Amino acid sequence: MRHTLIAALIIALSITGCGGSSSEVPVVIEIGAAMPLTGKYAAGGAEIQRGYTLAVEKINADGGVFVKAYNRKLPLNLNILDDSSDPGKTVSHLETHFSDTEVVAYLGGFGSDLHAAAAAIAEKNRVPYIGVAFALWGIHQQGYKYLFSPFFKSPDLGKHVYEFLNEVLPEDRRPTRVGIFQEQTDWGIEMGELWRDNAPEYGYEVVQYEVYTPFTKDFTDLILKAQEADVEILLALPTPPDGITIFKQLGELGFSPKFSLFVRAPDVPTWIESLGSIGDFVTSAPGWHHTLAFPGVDELNAAHQTLKGRPADPLVGPAYAAVQILAQAIEKAGSLDRSAIRDAIAATDLDTVIGPVTFRQDGTGIVNSPILQYQDGQVELVWPVEYATADLVYPAPPFDAR
Repeated sequence: MRHTLIAALIIALSITGCGGSSSEVPVVIEIGAAMPLTGKYAAGGAEIQRGYTLAVEKINADGGVFVKAYNRKLPLNLNILDDSSDPGKTVSHLETHFSDTEVVAYLGGFGSDLHAAAAAIAEKNRVPYIGVAFALWGIHQQGYKYLFSPFFKSPDLGKHVYEFLNEVLPEDRRPTRVGIFQEQTDWGIEMGELWRDNAPEYGYEVVQYEVYTPFTKDFTDLILKAQEADVEILLALPTPPDGITIFKQLGELGFSPKFSLFVRAPDVPTWIESLGSIGDFVTSAPGWHHTLAFPGVDELNAAHQTLKGRPADPLVGPAYAAVQILAQAIEKAGSLDRSAIRDAIAATDLDTVIGPVTFRQDGTGIVNSPILQYQDGQVELVWPVEYATADLVYPAPPFDAR
């Protein structure tokens, strides 16, 4: 945050020199975020934090955001509080931001349950909320006006996995037998039912549908049932700890589905760090890949390379884009009025690092939703095919051959 503080000091001095006072012109544009920097979602929260921070630093290095009402650029000041992956803390932290710093907008963390809790507070306080790394669709059907998410949603992913397989695999090689491990949460139920209900339309048969509770330690029974049902396609959306447990036990039991799509769990670097070759060949849908040739991606990758020694991680891009969207909305609003900023976000039509972004009336984003695959420890983009960095590896090799 050093860049923010320096920029704020410069502006404060310039205001004094012009005979103004800090009460007349804000020193900074206050933004509040509650995100999981500890707890079960910590790895994802860290990626989101990096995306936000890099975007804020870039905007502030360019002088900040022009606000017509003050006829000057103001720097962004992003205040992040750790909610420890606890929705209750998400709520209390957002209330603190609202009462203590009078934020003009909220930025979200990681995980649909945390976003669902946050959305209600944003609506109550009439503070625009932009959140990525959550696909929960139901929360957008509550009539909220201040909730925006430039990220794919469950109805998209509920059909995209089948569209993807039908496009990249010839019919005579295509798997058809689907197994679903449904997490017993709002999003788990939503996603599992969509995968199940959409399967027949695309030529697939759900032969196993199992429900589990978060933090389950032993998935042996579910895995043995999948093996007995001859599951070829395994679909799930576990938390990172649960997903790692599932794949470890798949490896221990020697059952390798021909294709697997795990939402959320493989989105973070701890996936391959914890699993090694066992974690290879899973596919994921984190919303972005660092090779997509959209404006600003090269600069983002360079900044992330300096910070972490690698191109930007998958969730860094959507988080960065969220700040881009907010900055443009503030400029379009021409003031720091929350209602005006909300309306400007709703009217977004912007080319970002994740590509073009617009919003539907319910606040869901019309965005790209690429599918990635771990191959030899590296995350490759496999769909859409026009952007692919590698072909889908199919069928996934047996664990003892990796």
